[in-house]
Amino acid sequence: MKRFALLFAFAILVTPIALSSSSTIAAGGQHGTHGMKHSFRVAQYDAFHDVLHPLQHEALPAKDFRRIRNKAALLAKRGNAIVRLGVPRGVTETNKAEFGKELSKFKAANTSFKTASTKGTDAELEASFNAIHDSFEMLAGMLPRT
Repeated sequence: MKRFALLFAFAILVTPIALSSSSTIAAGGQHGTHGMKHSFRVAQYDAFHDVLHPLQHEALPAKDFRRIRNKAALLAKRGNAIVRLGVPRGVTETNKAEFGKELSKFKAANTSFKTASTKGTDAELEASFNAIHDSFEMLAGMLPRT
């Protein structure tokens, strides 16, 4: 009986800690479903993602367009840094043309997003934000995995 009481007390103490840890893990730690803080191993991509991620996973689901507009200039500036970088080192010769095409799409999406953030409706802002997010995801997926 004493053993059962000790096990019961231990379970009561450990369960909240375990649930807290598992919910943090399920939520991906500090960066949602992406897991722990991402590193794309390209500074411009990391800097862009640092601004993009909370907007994508917190502001957009909450339809917090004011927050997105407040961060738009910074996101666009960091997007411009990706465009200026061009095709990063490590992208294979066979993938450079495809990467360049996606980079052109990203540049256009970045310009549209910047315009929508100052002059567009919430619906236009949301559409342009989704476009820049999706284009970034395509570029990030094409980065070397070294």
